[in-house]
Amino acid sequence: MKETLKNRVLVFGMAALLLGLSAVSWFHAPNAYSDSERRALAQFPNTERDQILSGQFMSEFEVYTQDQFPMRDRFRALKSWNALFVLRQKAVNGLYLADGFVSKIEYPQNDRLMNHAAERFSYLYQTYLQGMKPYLVMVPDKNYFLAKQNGYLSMDYDKFFAEFGEKAPFLNPIDITDKLEISDYYRTDTHWKQEKIIDVARYIAAHLGISIPEDYTESTLSHPFYGVYYGQLALPLPADEIRFLRNDVIDSLKVTSFDTGMPKEVQLYNEEKGAGKDGYEFFLGGSHAVATIENAKAENSRELILFCDSFGTSIAPLLAQGYAKTTLIDIRYIPSSMLSSFVEFENQDVLFLYSTMMLNNSSGMK
Repeated sequence: MKETLKNRVLVFGMAALLLGLSAVSWFHAPNAYSDSERRALAQFPNTERDQILSGQFMSEFEVYTQDQFPMRDRFRALKSWNALFVLRQKAVNGLYLADGFVSKIEYPQNDRLMNHAAERFSYLYQTYLQGMKPYLVMVPDKNYFLAKQNGYLSMDYDKFFAEFGEKAPFLNPIDITDKLEISDYYRTDTHWKQEKIIDVARYIAAHLGISIPEDYTESTLSHPFYGVYYGQLALPLPADEIRFLRNDVIDSLKVTSFDTGMPKEVQLYNEEKGAGKDGYEFFLGGSHAVATIENAKAENSRELILFCDSFGTSIAPLLAQGYAKTTLIDIRYIPSSMLSSFVEFENQDVLFLYSTMMLNNSSGMK
């Protein structure tokens, strides 16, 4: 009798739970965006007859129910915790924890997309940079310091650097790998920390033939920083901090964005963006198709063209101290063929600064 009662309680309890979750799923207003995953969520699909008969409705409905499931982030956290700490899996959806850092496995080397990046750089060189001496900095992603050492699949980075250099022989390499260590990166994000790369900036500046200051005041953004991997892994990890550097020269820098086609002054350090969905956009307000940094306190009239991905936004204020004008270009957001409409290429210093992640996943380069 007691066994029967226990079974009934279990069955009715489970039924109530499922019915309750179903009711919430059906009647709560769908969320448009997931802050933790930084992506738009699926909405209720079209119910037109053709959509239903083709089976597309059911396919989209399945995605919709997954995206709009009640307490979705909590269940995602439970799944990750169970996979990593109970089942002892090495990674969850390619994400892993090692030495207190979250990273995503970057493997294997993608020769096709590496070739695409080299082809885009070659186009830029042949079209705009003839007679100049462009340099290349490849920023290793966190797996360079974490993956192989902790038993995860890893690219052969020495091979990657060598092969990319062979594909872009017109770029003069600046090797910064021995200037970096894992503590120079955020624990929950892909990017490096500005306050940790002063030596990197000075090393690059020396190759470019300029000098930049050594002394800075370090400040901390009041809002905690949860990087892109924080939401993807869904575990309650400690927040990072965004620290940033200031001095008289940096405070005087003027940043102008040309994203809308018309010049618009933007903040060098944008606290509103720092408290937003992607806190790393604190630096320059995020990546721009074309942006300039003007330095009224420059001791020369030299200019720098900086082709870069998002890693460039935090190092650009440091390098810009050595130039009268620095122009940042991100060819993910503007076709290379359109650059002459915004930039006059004439005897500037030129630096390509890209993460290995971007070079290995360059499909967005135009």
